[in-house]
Amino acid sequence: MSSANAQPEPAEALNARISADGKTARTALPAMGFGDKVEAWLSRTSTKSTVIQKLFSSIWLPYAFRSGITMKSVSENSFVAVLPFRRFNRNWYNAMAGAALLGNSEVAGGMYLFARCGSDYMVVCKEMRYRFLRPCLGPAMYEVMNSEDLTQKLKAGGEFNIALEMEIRQHVHKPGIKAPLVGKCDITFHCSPKAIIKAKLERRRKR
Repeated sequence: MSSANAQPEPAEALNARISADGKTARTALPAMGFGDKVEAWLSRTSTKSTVIQKLFSSIWLPYAFRSGITMKSVSENSFVAVLPFRRFNRNWYNAMAGAALLGNSEVAGGMYLFARCGSDYMVVCKEMRYRFLRPCLGPAMYEVMNSEDLTQKLKAGGEFNIALEMEIRQHVHKPGIKAPLVGKCDITFHCSPKAIIKAKLERRRKR
């Protein structure tokens, strides 16, 4: 069959060729160019250094940079992002603006997934539902309370959707006082290996 009549490879078949084995991924997909390697290095660096993370945010995520949201801790079982109570985030009656709480939910969830998935994945928000429970009169803390089995999805390889449940609380500095719950967020992200995206683009160029 000539190349002109060849059918494009279905996404499912392309996903099947991606596995947790790095050798399989390298032989199945196009080799990384110099630009890809630089991008991967910058992505890895941004997850390790808060200073570099803020620098990159000022260029590619200006809203997140101005809001001042930072990732305080991340592990297999713990993640907290903090949104400071600064003028940029407050509304006219001196409470945290709803738009700031809502918009930074995507940023917080994306930061969590980016730190877990690594620099080889692109993370995009697909759907989000936020419930406002009470006014937030101080810094806001975002905590991932529940998520689908991310480790299993990463091990399977390929593209996938993942749903996260986050709680947003007002940070309280006084010991012994429980941080009040100001909102809840259900958010779904689509995670795709950059190698798959590159392979799809090359396939389109050949059509």
